[in-house]
Amino acid sequence: MATDSTHSTSQIDTHPDLMALRGRYAEASAKPISGLIEGLCLLTGLYLAISPWVVGFQNFTGLRVSNLITGIALAVLAMGFGSVLERTVGLGWCAIAIGVWTIVAPWAIAGPDASTTHTVVNNAIVGGVACALGLATMGLGFMGGKAGKRRAR
Repeated sequence: MATDSTHSTSQIDTHPDLMALRGRYAEASAKPISGLIEGLCLLTGLYLAISPWVVGFQNFTGLRVSNLITGIALAVLAMGFGSVLERTVGLGWCAIAIGVWTIVAPWAIAGPDASTTHTVVNNAIVGGVACALGLATMGLGFMGGKAGKRRAR
């Protein structure tokens, strides 16, 4: 009962549903709004990475490290959205998770001492933007093929 792995892989690669799904994602990634969302996500990640030094997170070393790491992760994720959307469109939830963590991080890392307004406001705004862009990225998968379905009716 051994199966040939190359045979099963070629069957799944040529499955009509998978081909239609890839075509839909390719159509969605070709739209201008897709590039806008990807670019904004990349800029949000880069800003999140440098924000501790731009805003001035004094005495919040843990929060600086957190923002640097999550900012780099969001920027790398955005580069994946830009280069292979059809394979990364399902990862929009990661951008949402990064956004939620960014909002919660001032209290989770620095504790009640994080009552400094500029750290909380900065992270809340950037986290909200990251969440919105994650939702928009997840919605890109639904964009491809809708116009064709409306015309067919």
